[in-house]
Amino acid sequence: MAMTWASDTQGGPVVVSKVGLPGWLEPVVHAVETVEPVQLSRFLPPADGAGRQSAVLVLFGEGERGPEVLLMERASSLRSHAGQPSFPGGALDPEDGDPKADGPLRAALREAEEETGLDPAGVQLFGVLPKLYIPVSGFVVTPVLGWWRRPTPVGVVDPNETARVFTVPVADLTNPDNRATTVHPSGHRGPAFLVESALVWGFTAGIIDRLLHFAGWERPWDRDKQVPLDWRS
Repeated sequence: MAMTWASDTQGGPVVVSKVGLPGWLEPVVHAVETVEPVQLSRFLPPADGAGRQSAVLVLFGEGERGPEVLLMERASSLRSHAGQPSFPGGALDPEDGDPKADGPLRAALREAEEETGLDPAGVQLFGVLPKLYIPVSGFVVTPVLGWWRRPTPVGVVDPNETARVFTVPVADLTNPDNRATTVHPSGHRGPAFLVESALVWGFTAGIIDRLLHFAGWERPWDRDKQVPLDWRS
């Protein structure tokens, strides 16, 4: 496949490339290539095409403690998802292009830059997961996976939208002591991660949980351990 880097977001098409990835990412690449939508979530996009198209960037880097994932925490003043850790991302804008082509790739990079100050030129996109659905918000979300090929400083760009930006070592995400189950008031149960003084739950935790599982990185953990949604370390 021809290689086009993220710095081309203002020009030609943005494509996905697996060339030159570190060896430890191979299990993730395999998972992305083989996973079926129903293996990721029971909430799939409506058959009638309803829902607002959006994308998130699942960005893997390599820090002092090995492989890590970039996350951010939403500002507590937001009307929706206030204070909740998440991947950078948001709704597609018209300038992002075709939602059925490279629109989600552009949106994931653009939103990550707007929310964290990430330089898209240092990101190599290497995979796209099937579109998933968030019923409570009506968003149809495309998870876009990237390798932080050339790390640059990141941080809060707009405090009205973002409380903090941080990375989480994969070793912490796979540590059974940091894993738990949350129960939403609706009764829905889902995986959670207690990392970096944050409770990662909901859609973000679900994606991380499934990636760890299908990449073969998951370690046995106590699924009966429950934490409240207002957990604080």
